[in-house]
Amino acid sequence: SVLALNGKIRKVGEKMLASNGKKVDFASALQSCEEVGGTLAAPRNEEENKAIMDIVKQYNQYAYLGIRKGGTSDQFQYINGMPLNYSNWHQHEPDGQGKEKCVEMYTDGTWNDKKCNMYRLTICEF
Repeated sequence: SVLALNGKIRKVGEKMLASNGKKVDFASALQSCEEVGGTLAAPRNEEENKAIMDIVKQYNQYAYLGIRKGGTSDQFQYINGMPLNYSNWHQHEPDGQGKEKCVEMYTDGTWNDKKCNMYRLTICEF
């Protein structure tokens, strides 16, 4: 299944980023990344954010990031439960008042909180 990612692979720092070009909901995107030994891409700094943005631009599709609202806290955090150490919210975002628990990246690299059932581009990190 790793060969399914052969299209678009980018290296940024110690990370590899890859997209299969598919648009699915958040849970499916996360599952498809985990099935090939990765997780949903989540930028930890500006350089990683730009690398993910390059893929988003290439496909011209908004993508889910590996960031979501935590279970108990109402804070956005990485999939592994760690707090965000970097963010690049679009102006006036996040604005979902708790209803939008996932995060998408726009084609300009900024973030927006979004419901998790939308269909967005899958970008994995390894």
